[in-house]
Amino acid sequence: MQIRKAYQEINPTLLYDEIKELVLREGASLDQNRLETYSMPSDSSTFVYRGTLTFKIQGKEAIRAHIIGVDRGETRLILDADDTLVSPDKLKTIEKDLDFMLGSYESKR
Repeated sequence: MQIRKAYQEINPTLLYDEIKELVLREGASLDQNRLETYSMPSDSSTFVYRGTLTFKIQGKEAIRAHIIGVDRGETRLILDADDTLVSPDKLKTIEKDLDFMLGSYESKR
């Protein structure tokens, strides 16, 4: 199962931290935790953030989150979950909590 979201005017590190907390609360353990910053070629004071989080359940990778975005623009999230390790209810809980916390920033396409 996969969740895809796009947000406007949100700091990508906030989204990164929020995803980490929401998934950990559902019983997964953090495996990989990487957040990188890149300066924009046209403006060295503006940064693009790229984050990757992986979580394990029962010793296997169960959830992977990819985040890419900028502070004053769009930030995108893809959350992939292994259906054999993550129940749809747990993923729905994560999505509902994410919508409650950050829904006002979500892009309405």
